[in-house]
Amino acid sequence: MGELVFTEKQEALVKESWEILKQDIPKYSLHFFSLILEIAPAAKGMFSFLRDSDEVPHNNPKLKAHAVKVFKMTCETAIQLREKGKVLVSDTTLQYLGSVHLKSGVLDPHFEVVKEALVRTLKEGLGEKYNEEVEGAWSQAYDHLALAIKAEMKQEDSQKP
Repeated sequence: MGELVFTEKQEALVKESWEILKQDIPKYSLHFFSLILEIAPAAKGMFSFLRDSDEVPHNNPKLKAHAVKVFKMTCETAIQLREKGKVLVSDTTLQYLGSVHLKSGVLDPHFEVVKEALVRTLKEGLGEKYNEEVEGAWSQAYDHLALAIKAEMKQEDSQKP
């Protein structure tokens, strides 16, 4: 497999759209998690900050923080893909993400649910600025981040006694 090509334009599309979403992150965080639960209601139990709630809490700082992490790490992944041709998340961060996702019972299909919610949140947040190029850039960056997390999950799982 050759080196990944992630263009300057793709990187710019991700960065520009992230800047737009950041302007109302509480709204889009809520939208993002509402979509995850709409697509996969059983996922609620995987998030400690949603388990004991009947609905997605509007003012939950953990919900907002988690959504921001997903968007921000995907954006950072886009920059890394363009600059280095691969995902460069620190080993400790990847180990942590792998461990947390493994302990939460996250499986491959769950990553697709998050991707769908991410794309639908982008569509909502960007309005007329949303297009297939934007979706493609975010999707490619997210897919590579998800692959890195899944690889760490497999590594962690293989080390269990």
